[in-house]
Amino acid sequence: MSLAFDEYGRPFIIVREQEAKSRVKGLDASKANISAARTVARVMRSSLGPKGMDKMLQSGDGDVTITNDGATILEQMEVENEIGKLLVELSRSQDFEIGDGTTGVVVLAGALLEQAALLLDRGIHPLRVAEGYEMACKIATEHLEKISTTFDFTKDDCEPLIKTCMTTLSSKIVTRCKREMAEVCVQAVLAVADLERGDVNLDLIKVDGKVGGNLEDTRLVNGIVIDKDMSHPQMPKQIVDARIAILTCPFEPPKPKTKHKVDIDSVEKFEALRVAEQKYFTDMVQQCKDSGATLVICQWGFDDEANHLLLHHDLPAVRWVGGVEIELIAMATGGRIVPRFSELSSDKLGKAGSVKEIGFGTTKDRVLVIEDCPHSKAVTIYVRGGNKMILDETKRSLHDALCVARNLVRSNKIVYGGGASEISCALAVEKAADAVAGVEQYAMRAFADALDDIPLALAENSGLPPIESMTAVKSRQLQEDHPYLGIDCLDRGTNDMREQNVFETLIGKQQQLFLATQVCKMILKIDDVIKPSEV
Repeated sequence: MSLAFDEYGRPFIIVREQEAKSRVKGLDASKANISAARTVARVMRSSLGPKGMDKMLQSGDGDVTITNDGATILEQMEVENEIGKLLVELSRSQDFEIGDGTTGVVVLAGALLEQAALLLDRGIHPLRVAEGYEMACKIATEHLEKISTTFDFTKDDCEPLIKTCMTTLSSKIVTRCKREMAEVCVQAVLAVADLERGDVNLDLIKVDGKVGGNLEDTRLVNGIVIDKDMSHPQMPKQIVDARIAILTCPFEPPKPKTKHKVDIDSVEKFEALRVAEQKYFTDMVQQCKDSGATLVICQWGFDDEANHLLLHHDLPAVRWVGGVEIELIAMATGGRIVPRFSELSSDKLGKAGSVKEIGFGTTKDRVLVIEDCPHSKAVTIYVRGGNKMILDETKRSLHDALCVARNLVRSNKIVYGGGASEISCALAVEKAADAVAGVEQYAMRAFADALDDIPLALAENSGLPPIESMTAVKSRQLQEDHPYLGIDCLDRGTNDMREQNVFETLIGKQQQLFLATQVCKMILKIDDVIKPSEV
C-alpha cells in the first residue's frame, strides 16, 4: 500500500496494520472477482439440463453426496472465495424463492460476467455495463410475460401441472419414472392447496423414506407416516376407524418440582404406595377409554407398568413421537393436542380410516401409517430407493417438483423450456439494443450473448454440436417468430417444445434473470478489495 505523508514529511497511518493486508483495486479487482465467479459457474455448467452430469461430493466426515441439484452442490463445495460465496447465496435465494432453476441461475450469472470481462477490456466503465444489463433484464422479463402461456387447471384436470413437474424431474435421477413421481407431487400439492387464495403450505407435505424397494414403490399417503411402532408387541397392528388421543402429557405419576424423599419403614406403607401409583396409571388409562379413544399417541415415554395396563385395557399406544410429527398428526386427523388427562374429551379426538404398522423385508424396521383421514390437511410422500444416496437425491428431486407445482398454483403462467425462452429473449434484447444510443447498447448485446449460453450448455451436455444446434434454432425462431422452438436435448426429432411438453414456470424464469443480473451488478461495482494477506 502507498504511504501518506503530512506537510512535514512524516508518514501517518490510514489503515491499521496495512503491511499485513493485501489490496487489489481498479480493473484488476474487477477481473479477479469475475474470474472467481466464472470458476464456480463453470463447475455447474455440466450439470444443466436433462442430460446434465452428477457431482460426487465428500464431506470432511466422509459422507458422500451424489447430486446434480445446483443449490446442494454449492452448499457442499465449501467455497472459500468471497465472490464465490455470492454465487452460493444466489443459488440459495433461487432455491428458497422458487425451488427450481438453481443450476441455471448460476450458469447465467457466470455467462453475464464472462461477457462483462470482454466489455471491460474494451475500456467501458463497469457502471455503464451494469446499467446496460439492468435495461436488458427489464426488456427480457417483459418479453417473457408476452410469450408466456396461461395453463388452466382444476383439482380434477391437473394434466398441465403434471407436465410441468415432469420437465423439472427430467434432469434428475428419477427420470425413468418421472410421470409417476410428477403425479404424486401434484396430488400432494393439490391436497394441501388453498386454490381460492392461490396458496400452498409445503410444511404440510412430509417427504419421508426408507432404504429398500424400487423408486416405483414411492407412494402418496393421504395422512402421516411416522417412524415408530406400537409400544407393546402384542398390541393390534391395524386399527380401522381409529379415534386418536394426541397427548403431550406423560403416562406416569406426577412428580413434585421440589427436592423430596419418601421414607418407607413398613410393608404396609410400601403396598399403599404401590396401590396409589397403580391407581394413577389406571385412572389415566380409564380417562382415555372414557373419551372413546381407540389409539393413544404420546409425545413422551411410559414405563412397563403403564404399557402393561394399556395392553390389559385393549388400548394400543405409540410413544416418543416428535413434536413436529404430533402437530402434523393433529392437522391430518382433525384432532386437538391435549396437555392434561383431565382435559381429554371425545370432541378432541382425531379420526383416521386406518392406522397400521408396516414392516420392511427381513429388517426389523417398522413404521406406522395413519391414512384415510376425513379432514386431511397433511400428507406424506413415502419414498423407496436402493440405497441412502438414491433416497436423498430422490427427496431433493421431489422437493423441486413440489415447489414447481406450488408456483403454478400461485401463478399459472408458463414459458417453454429447452432454451426456447432464452433464445427468444436474446432476440428481443438485441432488437431493443439497436434503438439505444449510448454505450449501454454494447452491454445489452452482451446480455443477449450471455442468454445464448444456456441453450449452448444444454446442447453441449446432450452430446450435440453446441454452436450448430443453437444457431439453427435461433435462425428458425427469427424467421418463423415462434418462441417455443428450443434445443432437442432428448433427440426426439422435433425442436417444438410444445410437442415435447417441456415447460417452465414464468415466475421461476423471471426470478433467474432478476437474481443473476443483481449479482452481476454487485460484483461489477466492486473496485477495491482489501483483505488480510495470506502468510
